Amino acid sequence: MYNLRNYSLRAAALARIRPPTAARRFETLSKPLTSILIANRGEIAIRVGRTASKYGIRTTTIYTDPDAQSQHAASSPWAINLGQPSAYLDGDRIIQVAKEHGCQGVHPGYGFLSENPHFAKKCTQAGLVFIGPPWEAIDAMGSKSRSKEIMTAAGVPCIPGYHGGNQDPDFLQKEAGKIGYPVLLKAVKGGGGKGMRIVQTPAEFMDQLKSAKSEATNSFGDDVMLVEKYITKPRHIEVQVFADRHGNCVALGERDCSIQRRHQKILEESPAPNLDESVRQDLWGKARAAALAVNYEGAGTVEFIFDNDTNEFFFMEMNTRLQVEHPVSEMVTGQDLVQWQLHIAGGGKLPMTQDQIHEQIKLRGHAIEARIYAENPDLNFIPDSGKLVHLKTPEPSPQVRIDAGFVEGDEVSSHYDPMIAKLIIHGPDRLAALNKMRMALEEYEVAGPVTNIEFIKRLAVSPAFVAGDVETGYIQKHHDELFERLPTPPEVYAQAAIAVLIQEAESLKAPHAIGFPSTTLGFTQSYSAREVHLLEKDPSAATTVQNADNTTTAVTLQQRSPDTFSATIGDVSFSSIKAQFDPATSILTSYYPHTRLTTQFVRTGSLLTLFQHGKQYRLELPMPKWAEKALGVKEAKNSVVAPMPCKVLRVEVQEGDRVEMGQALVVIESMKMETVIKSPVEGVVKKIVHGQGASRDLCKAGTALVEFEEAAE
Repeated sequence: MYNLRNYSLRAAALARIRPPTAARRFETLSKPLTSILIANRGEIAIRVGRTASKYGIRTTTIYTDPDAQSQHAASSPWAINLGQPSAYLDGDRIIQVAKEHGCQGVHPGYGFLSENPHFAKKCTQAGLVFIGPPWEAIDAMGSKSRSKEIMTAAGVPCIPGYHGGNQDPDFLQKEAGKIGYPVLLKAVKGGGGKGMRIVQTPAEFMDQLKSAKSEATNSFGDDVMLVEKYITKPRHIEVQVFADRHGNCVALGERDCSIQRRHQKILEESPAPNLDESVRQDLWGKARAAALAVNYEGAGTVEFIFDNDTNEFFFMEMNTRLQVEHPVSEMVTGQDLVQWQLHIAGGGKLPMTQDQIHEQIKLRGHAIEARIYAENPDLNFIPDSGKLVHLKTPEPSPQVRIDAGFVEGDEVSSHYDPMIAKLIIHGPDRLAALNKMRMALEEYEVAGPVTNIEFIKRLAVSPAFVAGDVETGYIQKHHDELFERLPTPPEVYAQAAIAVLIQEAESLKAPHAIGFPSTTLGFTQSYSAREVHLLEKDPSAATTVQNADNTTTAVTLQQRSPDTFSATIGDVSFSSIKAQFDPATSILTSYYPHTRLTTQFVRTGSLLTLFQHGKQYRLELPMPKWAEKALGVKEAKNSVVAPMPCKVLRVEVQEGDRVEMGQALVVIESMKMETVIKSPVEGVVKKIVHGQGASRDLCKAGTALVEFEEAAE
C-alpha cells in the first residue's frame, strides 16, 4: 500500500523539474526531417507515425497482401502495397518506394531491417536518412562474436565462451566441454530468442546444435553459432542508451526482462527490482562505454546477463534499434524516444544530460509492460492466429497505455509475429504498478485466437514475482503454480446455457431462421425442461484430435417465466435465476439467490467464450454423434493435426514406425518459430499425410499431419 501524500509530494517535485527548453531540444538540428517511410508493420508503425505526425513529419506506410486491411496500413493516407508476405524484408524495394514518394528518411521500426547493416548502408548511399545508428555500428554489434571482442577491449565484462569461426560440430562440442555444461548455443546473427538452445549434457549437444542451426538459417540465413557458459540463475537486464553524432551518450535507465518463454520476453519492467544502486550505476556506465566503443548514434539497448548467485553481470549483445519494450523507459523518464530518434537523425544533440535523466527516474516511479500475444501457454506458448471476434481493452489513462496494431474484427495472420498489443502500466512504485496491471488485465477481453492473458494474470500475482525474485527460468521454476488448472464454477456453465437458450429463442423469431443447431434440437418455446451439453476446451490438447471420450457437462434448465430460470449442473442447483440479456452487446446479467453476475458472452459457431469476474472461460457446444453421422462428419481418429497454418520443416518418423508417447513426430514452422509436434499416445505410424516442405496452403489449422494406430493393450 503506498502513501497518497508521499505520491503527491513526489508528483509536485517532478513538476518542478523543468524539461529541456525548445532551444536545447533542437540545438544544432542540421537537417530537420519532413517526410519519412516507416519500414515496418503493426503497432510500431502506428506508434512511429503518431510521433512523426505530432511534429509535422509526413509518413508513408508499407504493407503486404495479408496486411491490406491492417490498422498500420490505414494509419497514413500514403500507403504502398509491397505484395508478397516476405516483402517487409525486401530492402531494395523499400528504398525504391521511399525515393519514389519523396521521403527524406526511413524508420526501420524494430524488425529485422533495423539491424541489417547492408540495408542501413544502402539507405545512406541512396541519399536517405536511416533513422538508426551508422551501418558500421550495426555491423560491429550484429556479430555476437565480434561485438564481444570490441566489448572486452572497451572494458565491458563478457561471459566465457567460444566466439570463433570454426563451426565444425565436433570442435564446437569439444569447446562446450571445456566451458562446462550447461552451455548456451546462440546464433551469431540471432535475435528474439531464435537460433538459441540450452544444452544440459554432452549427449544432447548434437541434436540441439542441429535444431539451433536450422532455426537460425530459416530466420537469418546464417547458421554460424557461438557457445557460451549458461548461468543457471540468470536475470536479463538491459540498458536503454542514446547517443548523438556530437560524442554525447546517455543511459535512460535499465529494464529487467527476465520473465521469458522460448528465450523471448513476456514482461519487462523499469527500474529492475532488488538491484543495488551501485550495481545499477555500474550497468549504466558499462552500457554507455559499449555504445561509445562503436561510435554509436541513436537508440540502442545494451543487454546484460546478471548472475543472481554472484551479483556479477556480463555483456550479451547490443540491439541496435528501438526495442519492443521501450515504452517502460518512456514511462520512467517522461520522454518520447521516437522523438529523440527523429531529432538525433536530423543532426540534433541529446535533449537531456545524464544527471537530468537520473533525477527524472528517481522521481517517476515504476513501469511494467506485458506483451499480449495470440499464443497457447499450455502448449509451450505455440503461436495462434485467427480473427479477433471480440476485443475490449482497459481504459487508457496516464497510468495505463496500450500500444496495439489490431482492433476488433482484424485478423492475426500466421505469416507474422503474433503479438496483439502491449499493455504498459505506470505507478509511483512497483507494488502500485503491479496492482494496477492486475486490474487492467482483468478488463482485457480477447475472443478468437487463444491468448496469453490468463497466464499473465497468474504471473502478476505469483508471490515470488511480486517479491521481485526473478530469473530467466522463472516460468519453468514455478511451472506447477503458473499452470495450475482450477475447476470452472457451476455458475459459468449456467450462464453459458442461459445465453445459448435466449440467443436461439431470439433466432427463431427472425424471418431467416432455419432452426436450432444440433446441440439444442428438441428445444421449444414452451416452458419445458431443456438440457444443454457443454464441453470445456482443454488448452493443452489443442494440437491433437484423438479417439477419446470427451466428457461434457450437462446443464438442465427449467424456464419459470420469460426471464426466470432454474438450473442444475451436476449436484449443484440454482432455484431462481432472473436473467437479462442485451442482444446488442451480448452481455448477460443474472441475479442468482446468492449473487449477481455480469457475463460478456461471445459465440463463434460452436465455440463459446465467456468473460466473468475478470476471467475468461472457453466452452464448446459439441455436435451430437447422431448429427455427425447424419451430416457425414468424419472423425479425425488418432491424427496429429496442425495447430495453425504452418510449413513442415522435418518429419522425424516413417510409416510403420512404433512411437512412444511424447516422441517427436513433426517439426513445423509458423511465424518464424519452430515447434515440435509430439505423439499424444503410444502407437504405430500409419500414414505421413504431409511430408517435409509442405506449405501453409496445404497445412492449414486442423489439417492432419500424421495418422497412427494406438498400440494394442
